Amino acid sequence: MKNSFRWGIIGPGRIARKFSDAVWKIPGASIYAIASRSSSAPEKLKHTFNAEKYYKSYEELAADPKVDAIYIATPHRFHYENARPCLEAEKAVLCEKSFTINAKQADELINLSQSKQIFLMEALWTRFLPIYGQVRQWMDAGKIGDIRLVTSTLGFVAVRDLEDRLLNIELAGGTVLDLGVYNAALTQWVFQKPPREIMAVGQIGETGIDETISAILSYENGAAAQFTCTFQALPLNQFTITGTKGIIIIHPNFFDATRATLINGKKSKTVEKRLEINGFEYQIKAAMHAIQEGALDCPQMTQADTLMNMRTLDTIRQQIGLRYPFE
Repeated sequence: MKNSFRWGIIGPGRIARKFSDAVWKIPGASIYAIASRSSSAPEKLKHTFNAEKYYKSYEELAADPKVDAIYIATPHRFHYENARPCLEAEKAVLCEKSFTINAKQADELINLSQSKQIFLMEALWTRFLPIYGQVRQWMDAGKIGDIRLVTSTLGFVAVRDLEDRLLNIELAGGTVLDLGVYNAALTQWVFQKPPREIMAVGQIGETGIDETISAILSYENGAAAQFTCTFQALPLNQFTITGTKGIIIIHPNFFDATRATLINGKKSKTVEKRLEINGFEYQIKAAMHAIQEGALDCPQMTQADTLMNMRTLDTIRQQIGLRYPFE
């Protein structure tokens, strides 16, 4: 790896700060530039991220030849319009989840990435965590037999700020895109194929977005998955994989988990894989390596997986009657 891999950031909010904290602790990586259209204190922003450059325009950041890759951390309504000019400028893109609003947008970005042979990946950081490597080893070794059921919950009680991103329909709020992306992406990671059938129900709140949803996914071999996401309660936030010989429990919170338990009959084994920094470091390192190798994505989070998951989320939204006014 060269001495300095220079990241640019579009959308310097809370999640971008977590990303930046991890980057600065990775040898050979740095935050080179920040772009924000709304900042009233660019020098303060540069200081916060320890960045060398600030750009008012996203296009200016994408045009900077010193930028090796761009991390997009704006609200997901804007991911498509932010990522497209970066790819057109032939800049590698790591884009926060949910990747786009719908599968149509995702497909267009993926096609652009492939036509230009430029790296593009959804930042589903959970898939890169060490504990999921352990879970994959257990599954591949047949420790729980044939997988028959995957269940998960994810949620919290959201502050009733009707202008906040989570509850704002104009910012593509709702549990499906904000939370369900984790459940869907990890369920797909377990089964490694799309569901045959999806059945979903949801509760639409006063701002027009989904505040609770539940989905059942069925597969050709008779296996099934069920997950619930909510802004209205405090579920366990656990992910469970049940097979013909045993169970794997990924302990709360499963999206940033460090512990998993394998249960086989009367025997159980719990493994802990502590994070080196804050959890973002694994996807960042993988993305940097892939970009420098000329790959278009990473095996932990392929473009095909992203498109498959977006189609699942599209179906869930369709079944609960949620369509954004700008789609």
